[in-house]
Amino acid sequence: MKKTLCLFLTIIMVAGALFGCGKQSGQTGSSPVSSSKTPVVLNEVAHSIFYAPMYVAIEEGYFSEEGIDLTLVTGFGADKTMTALLTGEADIGFMGSESTIYTYKEGASDYAVNFAQLTQRAGNFLVSREPIDNFSWDMLTGKNVLGGRAGGMPEMVFEYILKKNGIDPFADLAIDQSIDFGSTAAAFSGGQADFTVEFEPHATSLESKGDGYVVASLGKDSGYVPYTAFSAKKSYLEKNPEVIQSFTNALQKGMDYVQTHTPAEIAEVISPQFEETDLDTITTIVARYAEQDTWKTDLIFEEDSFTLLQNILEEAGELDERVPYADLVDTTYAEKAAP
Repeated sequence: MKKTLCLFLTIIMVAGALFGCGKQSGQTGSSPVSSSKTPVVLNEVAHSIFYAPMYVAIEEGYFSEEGIDLTLVTGFGADKTMTALLTGEADIGFMGSESTIYTYKEGASDYAVNFAQLTQRAGNFLVSREPIDNFSWDMLTGKNVLGGRAGGMPEMVFEYILKKNGIDPFADLAIDQSIDFGSTAAAFSGGQADFTVEFEPHATSLESKGDGYVVASLGKDSGYVPYTAFSAKKSYLEKNPEVIQSFTNALQKGMDYVQTHTPAEIAEVISPQFEETDLDTITTIVARYAEQDTWKTDLIFEEDSFTLLQNILEEAGELDERVPYADLVDTTYAEKAAP
């Protein structure tokens, strides 16, 4: 926990030049955004098909309908997204909620508050170098695995699953956490490790190239986990409740869309967000996420989910004291937007 907190403090102190490629929301097929709309900068932890409801809301013009001129920026890591939020470079952050717990524990008075939960399953997959028909987690014993950043949700959920299956993450296998986010698939293709934990589209890309085979879904095997949520500084919520409500309303429309449309229809809508990925691949990935019940029907971040998140943090050794749900979660906006 101390290492994670120190990392956040250091990053915040040296903030600047931290952001990945920015992307305007660009409402497909809509007229130019009116100057009367409220500008909102949203910093996302990564740009992934895993977050399809958000991209549906962008491409279908739901944010514009709600009076928001949205600018989407990719932070490439929860630490960078949280830094953007705390330093005012972003109005809203989208990342794993563990980051809000870490910053709250540091004692910040204007901390980040979660107001809408998007995903309820982990979005990564275990990829093997060889196909395995009947995979079981004990097959990782004695193996080398490319994992995620210590203290981040991908790595903590992976360790949570291992422990559920009686495997010690630190004694029974070797987890390499030295490779940057987004670079593990290339390292795996280059011959490193026996397994790798990958988000899409990297998991499907490894399969299509014959470099790897998806053998397990961390989303299925971990159960329902509050994986990603939207947050804003407490001061921003207090000053801009109408903006947060409009933003949440737009997200809920995106959630409604993915619940009532086929993977092919969803893929068609969000394809402008993933121009480097062909439509068939997007459809395959959307179907894989839909099949495992990735997206909630509403955006309400329940207290039971927050408790589970803290359980995972404790088991990972990243939390030495519980934080209050009432301080870090505000369900007011999601409840009003709920169908």
